[in-house]
Parts: sequence; structure tokens; C-alpha cells
Amino acid sequence: MSARDNIFRKLRAASTTTLPSPDAAITAHYASLPRTAKADLAKEFAEKITAWHAEVHAVPRSGWVAKLQEVVVAKGIASLLYAPATAHGKAMEAAGVGGLKPYDKPIDGWKQELFENVDAAITGTRGAIAETGTMIVWPDADEPRLMSLVPPIHIALVDADAVMPTLYDAITQQGWSQGLPTNALLITGPSKTADIQQTLAYGAHGPKELIVLLLTGEDAQ
Repeated sequence: MSARDNIFRKLRAASTTTLPSPDAAITAHYASLPRTAKADLAKEFAEKITAWHAEVHAVPRSGWVAKLQEVVVAKGIASLLYAPATAHGKAMEAAGVGGLKPYDKPIDGWKQELFENVDAAITGTRGAIAETGTMIVWPDADEPRLMSLVPPIHIALVDADAVMPTLYDAITQQGWSQGLPTNALLITGPSKTADIQQTLAYGAHGPKELIVLLLTGEDAQ
């Protein structure tokens, strides 16, 4: 077994390890905090992530593909990276969204193309956190983490019913202790840095734009 194979073996083993549940003191602390009403969580999330320079579009669950097509045209996206095996990937194919580019091969074979010739990528999410305006991205074999970290524009689908009040609620209610990916991503706005003179700059180490399609009830506008 090569060193590379041995590393992958350890990573796969680690990904199946269950985590301990929060202790009683942590549970009691979060239970004592004031709570945003469930009906207002999606609105709070949208306000918070917009404040971090994300672009949010609330759309009916049945109409997100049409909104995506509008975004593709408005942003001049000629190459949109997507995961063909996902339900949202199949929906985009069926609707004939322009510029679709499947992520369907190992990164070693097309790294230069990914970094230089892809305008945007679209991914699903596991939900979001209202308190901080943060998306939870759960990479897997279909949607590797590079999809949300490399292209200049990241488009993300967030279901309003999966918005949680806090990170603690997401961890406990979504059962993170039953198994984590090798890298769970918490994304709050486009990439940013304050390394230079402690001045916050956006679009430094990853996507320069974050566009959130917030999937709501059928009466959303």
C-alpha cells in the first residue's frame, strides 16, 4: 500500500467515527437563550448573509431553475459547474440551463481548466444558520469542496425549512455526531480577508460573489 493509499484509508475510517453528544451544561446553556421564531429564521438568515455581501433571491421551490437562468444571463456566466448526479443537477439539465459543465472526473485531469475556464459553480447545502447568516455546505463525491471554493461565483441552494437558529441547533438537529464529511464548510458571504493592514477585503482567496437561491413556499416572490 502506497503512502497516498494509506492516507486515504485513514481519512475514510475517520469519516465513519461517531462523535460524542453535547454534555448537559452545553445543552442547558443553549436551551436558556432567546429564540427566533421558526417562521422568521429564513428572513433572519437572508438579512445576515446579505450584510456580508451575499446576493439573496427568495424563490418558490418550483421556480428556482427559472431564477437561476435569469442569474446566468445577468452575470454573463458562460460555464456553470454542476453535479450531474444530484437532483438539482438533473433539474437543470431538464430545463436546458445554458453553459452547464459537469464535475464528472478526477481533479488531476482538468485542474487548469477548473481554475481558469469556469465562471461559476452551483451547489446544494445542508441548511443554514440564522444567527450568523452562514450556509452549511456538506461536500461529498458528487459535489467536492472545490466546487464552492474555486470558481469566481458560487451559487448555492438553501431550503428555508433547513435554516437553524444556531450552529448548535444544526449540529444536534441534523445529527452531525452520526458522521461528518472530511471537510464540512461554513460559508458566510464571499471570500474575504483582513490580512493587509487589517482592512476587510472581499474576493481574496475564493469566490468573489456568493449568490443564494433561498427556496421557500410556493407563494414566495
